[in-house]
Amino acid sequence: MTNIEMMQRRNEILKRNISSLILKDNKHGLSGQENYFYNNMIKELHTSESQLNSIRNQA
Repeated sequence: MTNIEMMQRRNEILKRNISSLILKDNKHGLSGQENYFYNNMIKELHTSESQLNSIRNQA
C-alpha cells in the first residue's frame, strides 16, 4: 500500500467518523469531549486533503 493509498484510506475513515458524529449531534447533541474530537477530525481531514491535493498537482 502506497503512501497516497494510506492517506486516502485515512480520509475515508475520518469522513465516516465525522458523519456518525454529525448524525449523533443532530439527534442528541455532542458532549464537550465529542465536540473536541469532531473539530479535531475535521482539522485532520482538511490537512490530509490538502496534502493529497498538493501531491496530485505535482504528478
